[in-house]
Amino acid sequence: MAYKDLQDFIQKLEACGELKRVSREVDPYLEITEITDRVSKADGPAVLFEHVKGSEYPVLMNAMGSYKRMAMALGVDSLETKKKEIEELITWAFSQAKSIDIPSIIPKLSLFRAFFPKRVKRAACQEIVEKEVDLYKLPVLTCWPQDGGPFFTLPLVFTKDPETGVSNVGMYRMQVFDKQTTGMHWHIHKDGSHFYQKYKSRGERMPVAVSLGGDPAITYAATAPLPEGIYEMLFAGFLRGKPVEMVNCLTVPLQVPSDSEFVLEGYVDPSEPLRTEGPFGDHTGYYSLQGEYPVFHVTCMTRKQKPVYPATIVGKPPMEDCYMAKATERLFLPLLQLVIPEILDLELPLSGVFHNCAIVSIRKRYPGQVQKVMHALWGMGQMMYTKMIIVLDAEVDVHDLQTVMWKVFNNIDGRRDIILSDGPLDALDHASPQALFGTRVGIDATKKTPSDGHMRPWPDDIVMDSEVVKRVDELWSELGL
Repeated sequence: MAYKDLQDFIQKLEACGELKRVSREVDPYLEITEITDRVSKADGPAVLFEHVKGSEYPVLMNAMGSYKRMAMALGVDSLETKKKEIEELITWAFSQAKSIDIPSIIPKLSLFRAFFPKRVKRAACQEIVEKEVDLYKLPVLTCWPQDGGPFFTLPLVFTKDPETGVSNVGMYRMQVFDKQTTGMHWHIHKDGSHFYQKYKSRGERMPVAVSLGGDPAITYAATAPLPEGIYEMLFAGFLRGKPVEMVNCLTVPLQVPSDSEFVLEGYVDPSEPLRTEGPFGDHTGYYSLQGEYPVFHVTCMTRKQKPVYPATIVGKPPMEDCYMAKATERLFLPLLQLVIPEILDLELPLSGVFHNCAIVSIRKRYPGQVQKVMHALWGMGQMMYTKMIIVLDAEVDVHDLQTVMWKVFNNIDGRRDIILSDGPLDALDHASPQALFGTRVGIDATKKTPSDGHMRPWPDDIVMDSEVVKRVDELWSELGL
């Protein structure tokens, strides 16, 4: 299901009892964060703050902050439904690789073409054009007491490779420095930073456009760990089952979703000195430190006649970003299994904040397979940031964290089963001795056999006799327990 725009999604949330409107005036300085954090921790609804101090625009918070709303954002009843769609697509692609069946391929190719972004000439996001930009008119949140200032927290940043013309969308926080400039917090590993270095070597300004709001599937797609070269708007088209309509920006050679609530157009000048950005209360639950980042100059702002400002907060989990991470866990599992077929299931715990822990179950068949799986995962895109990988046997439910910990605490020998691997780490990691690089940990919590060098008998799990379980099930209501 594709939503017309963010406000269409808001209407759907309200119709399903998933939205709470707040009519009392609230302050974007800390107060909205405190309210939203309490709602999020209580597994509460999306919140539309209709009157925000210092701004004429309402603020939407926690829109995807539950399993139900995250599934609604992708137009399905559950994340498993969308995962199955991806599995079916992969199965079809492999079946075509085995035979050349032109009649059966043509309908599928038409389906792929339907996902490509569609260019339109007129767009609601350009109903109002402001050349004299004042970012302070927007209800940009200062989230936490030690934050360096107000931050855009849900921006879709559009850039283009100056050499290939390939477009990219990423989500990078943006600290407001003044009426017309912000920081551009793209890390060295990100495509935006990669393009920035190319513009710098060419001695050229880098055009940038920032979209705020739109169909939530588009917002999610900007966060997805896609393979390099796969355009996020193509993925968004697949997720929503309908192409994303794009419109040319007015002052920069870029396109943005036509259903955006706000669009900021401008540039980053690589010849300018970097500027200190941060601190920022981050999704790790800690403040990320100050750093030096490029400056984004906003030269034009376009918007709808009556837009809604979208934002999110991050901090100690669970928060809205955790549910976006769970969507990634489910949707990208079939792609992981393409490369590492022995993986049966994946869990990214909420407390692992995206990249600090991954738990996988495998069908173990040979010596060294656990280590092979760990290193394969560390070699896959953003999985390189994963600080801890736990590998379990096929019969273990990786989503049952109590059982996972029982296996980990009982099944490992420190010298044999803990693997250390040096490699890249996320820029937000504060525990490594140096930035961006450190040691990841792998834990082999599978049962061991002589082929693993374990010469003692391995004990069975304690499990009750099935007939007794059945008999007690039948008696249970009579026991009064």
